[in-house]
Amino acid sequence: MSRRTLNLDDTLYDYVINHSVREHPAQAALREATRTHPYAMMQISPEQGQFMTLLIKLTGARRTIEVGVFTGYSALTVALALPADGRVLACDISDEFTRVGRPFWEQAGVAHKIDLHLAPAASTLDARLAAGEVGHYDFAFIDADKSGYDHYYERCLQLLRPGGLIAIDNTLWSGKVALPATDTDNDTRALQVLNDKLHADERVDLTLLPIGDGLTLARKR
Repeated sequence: MSRRTLNLDDTLYDYVINHSVREHPAQAALREATRTHPYAMMQISPEQGQFMTLLIKLTGARRTIEVGVFTGYSALTVALALPADGRVLACDISDEFTRVGRPFWEQAGVAHKIDLHLAPAASTLDARLAAGEVGHYDFAFIDADKSGYDHYYERCLQLLRPGGLIAIDNTLWSGKVALPATDTDNDTRALQVLNDKLHADERVDLTLLPIGDGLTLARKR
């Protein structure tokens, strides 16, 4: 028993990975391909991916949104967890980054499930709202520019059905969200404001988990 979450040293973290993570070979290969990328720290951890796999299956999700694709590990993870008719609306602005992951989507046989839109995510989400897709989605994952998080959250909340789930990454931001607001940069302050908003938002059921760099789950009521 423990009254608070354990701190994981390298030995215990390796134990978690070795006794939890079940990666498709394409996932492991994509992680390795991204390991030496200059922005490799932007990729989610494998145990977070495993957790997201479970969330997709528990919620029975079929239509999902991803805001911020990077090299495509999380999109691949979600696509693998979806049923045969499932789809990922993947939003990113970088052809260079997403190009890394596309061969691995093909390798895993799920490229047809990932609808990649290379455009500002706000524009893609607004277009879906304008097309009448309010309440048509089951799950959304937000992992992009922090200044845009609130906009993405509001749009995704409209696009999700009641009972749909939004997962928001980096909500602990290496612990910087706990600093006084006067001591933070713009990205940290944006996350602080969002975390305060989410805690008070009665439109959702909420939890903030100390997994990866902080993962907030918001279930639309």
